[in-house]
Amino acid sequence: MCSQPSIDSAHTMPILCRLSPIAIRPLLASLACTLALAACQNVPPTTPVAAAPAAASSAYRQAAAHHLYQRYADRIYPGPLPPELYAVGVLALDIDRQGRVQQLQWLRAPEHAPEVVAEIETLARAAAPYPAAPAGARYTEVWLWDESGRFQLDTLTEGQLPALAQ
Repeated sequence: MCSQPSIDSAHTMPILCRLSPIAIRPLLASLACTLALAACQNVPPTTPVAAAPAAASSAYRQAAAHHLYQRYADRIYPGPLPPELYAVGVLALDIDRQGRVQQLQWLRAPEHAPEVVAEIETLARAAAPYPAAPAGARYTEVWLWDESGRFQLDTLTEGQLPALAQ
């Protein structure tokens, strides 16, 4: 790293190379103390972030889907769905311990059918209270919507008819 100084190199040689080993020790000790003190600074505590609701178990998904089917029995599409659906949407509901809807979040909204988006949100909110979630839960459901305004939920769907061959 440091070579033997030449007569002209005193001005271009790094300062540490020009110091004797005895002179470097106090500098290194001072640097070590500075770094140690910097590491001991008070760091402000971070604000705890509210935990997101846990994903609902399959048992809770079943219970919530059955709850929606009972609430809207006249709106459930009977039998297998047609080959082409009017809309498909994925909606997440945050449910608290009392079964109240805390928040709705579209994971995939049927943007071509804003009336379906509004109708599903209305149905989802009006169905409260849902079965109580043990510690709050995020219930995510796929809504399969027919052009008649009837629907099935993916959790309880009866399937879909095959497309007709042309």
